[in-house]
Amino acid sequence: MSTPSRYIYLDHSATTPVDARVVEAMVPYLSEHFANSESSHTPGQTAAAALEQARGTVADALGCRAAEVVFTGSGTEASNLAIRGVAWSSRQSGRGDHIITTPVEHHAVGNTVDQLRDLFGFQVSRVPVDEYGRVDPHDVAAAIRPETILVSVILANNEIGTTQPGAEIGQVCRQRGVAFHTDAVQAAGRIPLQVDAIGADLLSLSAHKFYGPKGVGLLYVRHNTTLVPAITGGGHERGRRPGTVNVAGAVGLATALQLATEEREAESARLRALRDRLIAGVVTSVPGRRLTGHPTERLCHHASFAFRDIEGESLVVNLDLARIAASSGAACAEGEPEPSFVLTALGLAPEWSLGALRLTLGRSNGEGDVARVLEVLPTIVDHLRANE
Repeated sequence: MSTPSRYIYLDHSATTPVDARVVEAMVPYLSEHFANSESSHTPGQTAAAALEQARGTVADALGCRAAEVVFTGSGTEASNLAIRGVAWSSRQSGRGDHIITTPVEHHAVGNTVDQLRDLFGFQVSRVPVDEYGRVDPHDVAAAIRPETILVSVILANNEIGTTQPGAEIGQVCRQRGVAFHTDAVQAAGRIPLQVDAIGADLLSLSAHKFYGPKGVGLLYVRHNTTLVPAITGGGHERGRRPGTVNVAGAVGLATALQLATEEREAESARLRALRDRLIAGVVTSVPGRRLTGHPTERLCHHASFAFRDIEGESLVVNLDLARIAASSGAACAEGEPEPSFVLTALGLAPEWSLGALRLTLGRSNGEGDVARVLEVLPTIVDHLRANE
């Protein structure tokens, strides 16, 4: 088995490289125009103008008002602000204390609603998912109660790539007068994100998932949605997110989102062809495997599998030795592998849910990278099973 000189990066759902065009847009606000956007002097107003231009660019991409865009430090912070903000605002006004979510959310959502339940007494319901990780909008409707204040459903799952019927869920929430939040962190540049089409009242994004910088995210907040800030401090971001704004980061996020939106159709078609070739090759050449997530209603760049009686981390380590970056859905706690909570929610037994593998494609990948995975993965699987 030959070793390529180029390292193949197939972990774009974890993070992406910053696009050179994004870096170029950011540089002036890291050096020349570095002032605090809240300052009243001329340099500060130059920074403030750049910030508002970035906000407008984001608004154009999402189909919303500029005033509805809140810059945050990450997608995790955005989801925390959405969930805690609505929860505390609802408790303050006496509207209710019941939150609906799913068992396949990112920890940014799942752990947040659990903390609200455990420490603050909120009620939490998790609607089930099917064998592909999809939510039935009828189950959401059935779970809504008079005291329900928020529904939070991930738009595209980070581990298995399944996309949700967001528009249908949003319609249910709108009809019942319940706020709808969606974690869209994995979706930018891959599926359309027009907030009115989705029916979202709150939507979270993170720049580093779509070729922007780390350390900056955003929360879309529909104009009639009230939030209590999750962070206390000054009046930045119209009082919704205190703290000096990362102007360079906001410019980078806006540039990356604009590029991802403009290039989405062509790049999605290219990645979908590579993804389908990768999935078909793994399914054909590797025994004791199964595709995880929906076979068609999934992210264009995302291939995920479960391998029977193999630890996913062992697959990742051996792929790394073959100069291929991948990731596993299994987390390690105190040195002991734990089954993937997402795969467990899909109904997979531990002999499968320990063996998760995620391969996510990006702009740098081509047919040769797919061929390389299909060359080395069957041998790695055979080696691991022979040494069990």
